[in-house]
Amino acid sequence: MLQSKLFTKTLKTFPKDEEAINAKLLIRGGFIRKSSSGVYVYLPLALRVLDKINRIIREEMNAIGAQELLMPALVAKEYWDKSRRWHTDIAYEFKSPFGEEFALGWTHEEVISSMAAHFINSYKDLPAAVYQIQTKFRAEPRAKNGLLRGREFLMKDLYSFHADKESLDNYYQQVIAAYQKILKRLGLKARITEASGGAFTKEYTHEFQVLAPAGEDLIFYCVQCDFSQNKEIAIVQNGNRCPKCGGDIQSSSAIEVANVFKLGTRYSDAFNLAFTDEKGSRHPVVMGSYGIGPTRILATLVEVYNDPKGIIWPAAVAPYKVHLIEIRGSGTESRCKRIYNQLKKAGTEILYDDRDVSAGEKFADADLLGMSWRAVISEKTGAKVELKKRGSEKFSLISPTQLLKQLK
Repeated sequence: MLQSKLFTKTLKTFPKDEEAINAKLLIRGGFIRKSSSGVYVYLPLALRVLDKINRIIREEMNAIGAQELLMPALVAKEYWDKSRRWHTDIAYEFKSPFGEEFALGWTHEEVISSMAAHFINSYKDLPAAVYQIQTKFRAEPRAKNGLLRGREFLMKDLYSFHADKESLDNYYQQVIAAYQKILKRLGLKARITEASGGAFTKEYTHEFQVLAPAGEDLIFYCVQCDFSQNKEIAIVQNGNRCPKCGGDIQSSSAIEVANVFKLGTRYSDAFNLAFTDEKGSRHPVVMGSYGIGPTRILATLVEVYNDPKGIIWPAAVAPYKVHLIEIRGSGTESRCKRIYNQLKKAGTEILYDDRDVSAGEKFADADLLGMSWRAVISEKTGAKVELKKRGSEKFSLISPTQLLKQLK
């Protein structure tokens, strides 16, 4: 991609109406643009990051046997009435021009339970799992912190269906393991944290919390083992001994990037979702619900991976692998174009800064945008290329052949 042709441009200063690091850097870098309070446009660079996040999510969901589908964002009142969740404080409710009542979907337990009742009839149909990656809506009164607290956002929601609690418990652990793989591949360290079930279940649920100053949750965790609890249910305080191993308990702000719930039969009962066992008896299907937020993950990555110069994308999600910079001089344009075309032909994702601006502006933008590698060609480098990894102060002078080999 030629940077001169990129739809967006970087800003000279940070946006004045944003406080969160993710919003400041993403807006200044031309990744996103605020449309209204809590609502953002995901521009080409951000969409490339989201596509990579979603690809990793899909790969791990498919690996545990889940199948992808897509449900409507427009959900009729009849679904919410059955689960008694109409008039919630997190849903947008309205009437159509024809008098029908709807809410914009903030979750899809109702719709999937109704759909599953058409296809699950026998024990032979179980277990089953389906997921979607879809835009969600919440009537958030305090839209803030950039993409971390929005009114419109992207969510991967997975729903599983089981004959009994034992089957649900087994799949629940599979999803936890899959989420751990996803977050590890994305470069995020998350603590599995016990939390309240809220409106979903009376059982403890589990959240995946990334320690970060921007987080709106407060968790108490052990520094020696995996014990971790949300403050809403915590039986420990900062400075206590861990009830699991005796280690020190500390507290931290954290960002919730995923969660898992054991729903039981709440929605199955409401939507007559049942199956016939081997003896011909009917039983309600036991359900689980599991969410992970791609747009929240995008914001969390920026909150975790940044320095005073800009974003430092982990290699797995960087919009482009290498940022090629030409410092104009004798013969530099032809050398840059040749290397650019060679890298493209080799399948390397590359952003080529071919703009007629100063070297300082090019370097500043490269740091702000945060690609994994910066390759510089100038009269000073001669026939070689200056290669530097984002976040490192060290650079090396290598030949174009070595560059192609390293960035393949």
